[in-house]
Amino acid sequence: MKTVKRFCAYYRPYIKTFVFDMLCALGVALCSLIYPKLTGEIIDEFIPNKNVKLILIFAAVLVVLYFVKKLMNLFIQDYGHRMAAMMQADMRRDLFDHMQKLPFSFYDNNKTGALLSRIVSDLLDVSELAHHGPEDLFLAIVLLIGSFILMAQVNVWLTLIIFAFIPIMIFFAMKMRGKMSVEFKAMRAENAKINASIENSLTGVRVTKAYVAHGYENEKFGEATDSYVKTRFRALNAMAQFHSTSTFMFDLLKLIVLVSGGLFSIYGYITPGDFAAFLIYVNVFVDPINRIVNFVEQFQNGMSGFERFCAIMDTPTESDEPDAKPIDKVNGEIVFDDVSFKYNDSKEILNHLSFKVAPGKTLALVGPSGGGKTTICNIIPRFYDIEGGAVKLDGTDIRKITLESLRKNVGIVSQDVFLFDSTIRDNICYGSKDVSDEEMIVAAKRANIHEYIMSLPDGYDTEVGERGVKLSGGQKQRVAIARVFLKNPPILILDEATSALDNATEKLISESLDELSVGRTTIVVAHRLSTVKKADEIIVMTDDGIKERGSHDELMQIGGIYKELYEYQFRV
Repeated sequence: MKTVKRFCAYYRPYIKTFVFDMLCALGVALCSLIYPKLTGEIIDEFIPNKNVKLILIFAAVLVVLYFVKKLMNLFIQDYGHRMAAMMQADMRRDLFDHMQKLPFSFYDNNKTGALLSRIVSDLLDVSELAHHGPEDLFLAIVLLIGSFILMAQVNVWLTLIIFAFIPIMIFFAMKMRGKMSVEFKAMRAENAKINASIENSLTGVRVTKAYVAHGYENEKFGEATDSYVKTRFRALNAMAQFHSTSTFMFDLLKLIVLVSGGLFSIYGYITPGDFAAFLIYVNVFVDPINRIVNFVEQFQNGMSGFERFCAIMDTPTESDEPDAKPIDKVNGEIVFDDVSFKYNDSKEILNHLSFKVAPGKTLALVGPSGGGKTTICNIIPRFYDIEGGAVKLDGTDIRKITLESLRKNVGIVSQDVFLFDSTIRDNICYGSKDVSDEEMIVAAKRANIHEYIMSLPDGYDTEVGERGVKLSGGQKQRVAIARVFLKNPPILILDEATSALDNATEKLISESLDELSVGRTTIVVAHRLSTVKKADEIIVMTDDGIKERGSHDELMQIGGIYKELYEYQFRV
């Protein structure tokens, strides 16, 4: 009930359209109830009396009513669907906005393709329920009540015989509801898996081609498809049983009306006109039952999709502490004070870690993979929250700083640069509002990418392709660096920013990064030790935490892990 109430809340902005839609549905139902009544009158009164004039008058009245019914159906089909489309758009906006605020841990545990399925496919069924669900249910109720009243005026006992079937049909619908719900939910889950498989395969198509693994991908996709087909078959079987049994029961109902009405007519309990009206009323009576059946089916599809929508909407978002405040001027002092952290149920990555970076200084983190270097980079902008200790910015716990304010003051350049499928201009200016072309060009020049951009036919309006596929690794890195130059943050995080580049490109990028680091507190994560020699302090991290710390010269004199790594990289 709580879920239904939550669903109904989306009707609020369109309540006028909804009410008018229901009024039109009421008008359509009343028009449908008039025809059987007039049929009985014509057979019993007008035909025996040969009253052609009244027959023609009633025919004219019906033409007018049918035209009005046509206009009402037009509104229902047009504006009713528009209302549903707008509700679907509202849900998508709410869902997308909510997903933008979800923590990194949510995306660590959910596949992109499955999330796409919830945004697109699930909400399509929800919109169908939004339009047809209330309308079908309302029409069914009006037609059932209206036909019962009109039929009871003719003969109560025959009416009761017919309406005795309603509890049986409703019982059947409710009994099948549970089975259909389970199967449709399972089908949606399998559909989400297929979307995830497609998204994963298409994103990695270059790796697939490089390793000639299309056979493996086809096999993997085939397994996902086969699993979906099996689940779909079960859902279709449940639906087929539902519809075939419903049709059988409708046929029995018609037979009962034919036999009972015939006997009532023979023994004089009803007139031939009333008998004919009853036969027509059976079809009117069958329509609301069909609508109830359709409603049950739509309700299963729509509500299962809405429940999956609610599951994401109920996932807690990133949030500021109650006493968090924005930070205005940032000097850039970063302190890790006895920090502990682990990802979900994994082993502890950081164990009582402590260090300090003075404002405007550069700290380099080096050492074997798995020591927590990238984790430190993710903790500073609070992509993940620590479990113990505190991380302080200029003496203030970052949990006491609003997320927006904190992240505005942190710039990140990583190894895996992500560019949006748009223009170079859009990617450089991403996140920066009201940026002039002059400011953008200055940022590009400082990143050593301006001349290359100007050599392109469309310059800054050149499309970079999905994930920047039309640019080389070095070019993508420089676009990302230009983006950070434009942001101009006091804190800079360089997470393996040059590790995937060739030596010549690395030298060029390093020059840009050196300029970018001037006057900023900088955290550098690097496996290539040539990029950290100039750092004010270098921390060597392993699985056991900090093993060595000091400047390049100091660590070389110690003769420990750092010296061993350095000499290994620069051995002749």
